[in-house]
Amino acid sequence: MGRDLTPLFDPASVAVVGASDDPAKYGHAVASQALRAPGRRPVHLVNRRGGTVLGRTAATSLSAIGEPVELVVISVPAAGFEAAVDEALACGAKAIVAITAGFAEAGPAGLARQRTVADRVRAAGAVLVGPNCLGIADNTTELYLASDRFAPGGIALLSQSGNLALELQLRGEPYGLGFSRFVSLGNQADVTLVDLVEDCARHRATSAIAVYAEDFGDGRAFAAAAAAAGKPVVLLTAGRGSASARSAQSHTGALTTSADVVSAACRDAGVELVRTPREMTVVLAALAALAAGPRTAGRRTAVFTDGGGHGAVAADAAEDAGLDVPELGARTQERLRSVLWEQSSVGNPVDLAGMGEQRPLSYADTVGELLAGDEVDAVLMTGYFGGYAASDGGLGGGAAGGSVLAEGETRAAKEIVAHLAAVPKPLVVQSMYPRSASCRVLAEAGVPVFSATEDAARALAAMTGRAASGRGGGPLPPLPPAAAPLRDPGYHAVRAVLADAGVPFPAAREVTDEAGLLAAAAEFEGPYVLKALHLLHKSDAGGVALRLADRAALLAAYREMRARLGAPAYSVEAMADLTDGVELIVGVNRDPRFGPVAMVGLGGVLTETLRDVAFALAPVPAGRAEELLRGLRSAALLDGVRGRPAVAVAAAAGVVERITAAAAAHPEIAELEVNPLLVRPDGALALDARAVLH
Repeated sequence: MGRDLTPLFDPASVAVVGASDDPAKYGHAVASQALRAPGRRPVHLVNRRGGTVLGRTAATSLSAIGEPVELVVISVPAAGFEAAVDEALACGAKAIVAITAGFAEAGPAGLARQRTVADRVRAAGAVLVGPNCLGIADNTTELYLASDRFAPGGIALLSQSGNLALELQLRGEPYGLGFSRFVSLGNQADVTLVDLVEDCARHRATSAIAVYAEDFGDGRAFAAAAAAAGKPVVLLTAGRGSASARSAQSHTGALTTSADVVSAACRDAGVELVRTPREMTVVLAALAALAAGPRTAGRRTAVFTDGGGHGAVAADAAEDAGLDVPELGARTQERLRSVLWEQSSVGNPVDLAGMGEQRPLSYADTVGELLAGDEVDAVLMTGYFGGYAASDGGLGGGAAGGSVLAEGETRAAKEIVAHLAAVPKPLVVQSMYPRSASCRVLAEAGVPVFSATEDAARALAAMTGRAASGRGGGPLPPLPPAAAPLRDPGYHAVRAVLADAGVPFPAAREVTDEAGLLAAAAEFEGPYVLKALHLLHKSDAGGVALRLADRAALLAAYREMRARLGAPAYSVEAMADLTDGVELIVGVNRDPRFGPVAMVGLGGVLTETLRDVAFALAPVPAGRAEELLRGLRSAALLDGVRGRPAVAVAAAAGVVERITAAAAAHPEIAELEVNPLLVRPDGALALDARAVLH
């Protein structure tokens, strides 16, 4: 069930330590907010000088209050923080909100102080938010312990930035967005982002969870909590574009960035990942429109416009957002022609071509036909709609007949709402006049209306499921139990670990001299492959010889390679049949926050050049692995091109599952890679493997 945070969000009593009459001090802002609901619970103000604060008598200490206090806000200088915590715990506090800064963010000494305080709090059976936070608020329990007010609503906002939280509040206002809770995360010394996501998932008044986080702590646990939340989680984070600080020694490590890891975690957990506060607001507005029902799994989108330019731009924006804009079928086109005039376009985008000015109800007729079509999952309406009823002008607004058009447009909006009630599919509107009377009719009925085309497209993507193929929530595959540690990262030791996991390899033997070479060649038929061992990138160094027809060719290649490279050991292997094969790469990189992250893609010597790869949290189930492979830019190669047969994608996916499970079971492995994984029509075979230990 997770940690019990009831004392944090619905305490029996509250005290603000450091309450002040000085508007420049944070203790003033928090105390002012705390007093907004004096009848809900006792609120005590504490100032070491006593006297009055905000017109109320202030206690000189928590002990001087004379009764237990369940939640204590501490806003005092850092030098007095530990003493304030100790006194709060002695007075029975079960929750502490620490505004005071100067701990982990100040360096190692501050981190040590922070850990000591957190240990004291946990030992007392209490919980601590912060330190270095900006407070909390819960509109459902009338708990106001932050410097600003948050409009009531269904969004729980968990943020490491106070200013970003305020921006989201301001941006959400035009869309009627409000907040059930606000928590400033601070340093997460005790109560973590994971704890809060789990608690907000159980909170009935919360319909969506919005997160701004720079430090995930345990990123894997965050992904698991979000996946199990049962309600939408929207994440805005910073620093996703920087590569791992550790020097990568494999293709997998070199190609895996923080952005890839966070994106993979969000995709697997069903989290909506956004890049800006504006995009977060757009997605939250879209999700609010879905409160009455689930999002559709389909992405087939009809773009509907009253002008060719808006239609073309919206179609591009929809595809950029991960939606499909297919040409409509003959049956749907015929139905559309029955309600539109001859010059209208009905292929997709659907364009009224000026008919709206003659008959505003044509907007509603067209939306009705599109919603009714079996081949349409969602509708994006874009362009001038709203202009006829706009009070600030618009075509016909000041001309003869303008009021008639305005009335017709408003009536069309009401009929669109009726069509949507009869056939509930996602509908999003982009309008040049989003505040017009007709657009307000749509917005009040739950239809998201935006002024920017890209916002409308992004909102529709959020309403129609994942913009790209993904799991979309549900429990994450658990990490396997840790296996016996791999001590030797040598080639044959790594092969043995993978082979024990069921990964198929060609026959191979390690040799150190000519006698061993000839003995190995006698164990299986040629042609042979010779590899110089203890070289990380063997091909780049000329340490791989292929298609050695017989023992004589193998011996000659060995002598030449040994003279040139001087490697102490070599591998003699059976040459795989490369006919009709596709080379893939499968790797696992262990991220310090999210644990093992898998990469699959087009492999061989061109891996880093082509960079056609996809990512997921490891281990990767076979079904998910096949989705990743089918989503590659080069996926057409898997199904056969120019007369080549299709390869065994399902077999490859099964091998991906076994490779990623083996890597996930070895936390001592920083990077593991199979490249290439040869996939042929009759199965999959690993041709090379490497590992890098932490």
